[in-house]
Amino acid sequence: MTATRVIFESSTAAPFVAVLRERVAAYFRARGISDKANALMVARTVSMLGLTGGAYLLILFGGLPPLAMLGLAVLMGVGLAGIGFGVSHDALHGAYSKSPLVNRLIGYTFDLCGANGYMWRITHNVVHHTYTNIHGIDEDLEVSPLLRLSPRADYHWYHRFQPMYAFLLYSFSTLFWVFIKDYKYFLQRDLGPYKNHRPSTSEVVTLVLGKAAYYTWAIVVPLLVLPLPWWQVAIGFLAMNLTAGLILGVVFQLAHVVEDTAHPLPASDGSMGDVWVAHELATTANFANGNPLITWYVGGLNHQIEHHLFPKVCSVHYPALAPIVREVTREYGLPYYHQPTLFSAIRSHFRTLQRHARRPLAPA
Repeated sequence: MTATRVIFESSTAAPFVAVLRERVAAYFRARGISDKANALMVARTVSMLGLTGGAYLLILFGGLPPLAMLGLAVLMGVGLAGIGFGVSHDALHGAYSKSPLVNRLIGYTFDLCGANGYMWRITHNVVHHTYTNIHGIDEDLEVSPLLRLSPRADYHWYHRFQPMYAFLLYSFSTLFWVFIKDYKYFLQRDLGPYKNHRPSTSEVVTLVLGKAAYYTWAIVVPLLVLPLPWWQVAIGFLAMNLTAGLILGVVFQLAHVVEDTAHPLPASDGSMGDVWVAHELATTANFANGNPLITWYVGGLNHQIEHHLFPKVCSVHYPALAPIVREVTREYGLPYYHQPTLFSAIRSHFRTLQRHARRPLAPA
């Protein structure tokens, strides 16, 4: 698998990069702690798995009325999103543990939720994290042809309506993921900058087994166990996925598709004219950093700046690293974009959807 070259300036030309890395390293040295998971991270893991698994068992064996089962299906959607945010995401980045085996085993929670960990590591860990907000490369900007998430994207007449339907589309993101997206990417030869992509046989087997496991617990078992008609089971399955899809879709958009973030393009020779760290600061935003409940639930992804700069550091440490990163950016005159609340970030994203819904005055 080969990659199209997009070239960032050498970090040695930017003193702030060394300063930032040293101060973060000094934080962990001074406290004598690991940058991987701690007891709080383990508690979050247990709670998210327990919430989802507990709701599932109550649906199957609780003898509850259909309306109560529907409420539990929605709660499962909240739990599935929490597993993706706060458990699988760290493991797939290699940030949960120093042990690759532990990271891989915990990363399989992603597959059990219906998504493929191998493909996520390519499209998210490598492509998105390296080429953030670069149109034509960053796959996160192309979640649907119905959405124009970048000012560089082609404009179509239906984009003027995207502020009205974008959040509805986000709700269908997990359904698309578990039934179409992974298969499409496995068959696709070009993924962002990568050409001639060919997954190994073992990864194909993992895809098949992971999907089979998800379809079994999420669809087959409820159909066999519950004394309900198939269409009521289908409603519960939809409720679970629409809930998880909306939460996942919105939270990930708040990191990069908001008013302040940039959408730079490389020069004709592939050069970006900046160091990678500065690029990440210009294209990434935080939100609700002062809200511990949101920080806990989304696995630190409201500290998206810290996550992009230190993806192999466990998300449980991001609140402590944020003041360090903010201080360095202030000292060197670099951007540090942050919305104070979840709702202000959602409003900023909505205004960005509105801006990109207008026909550009000149071709992108």
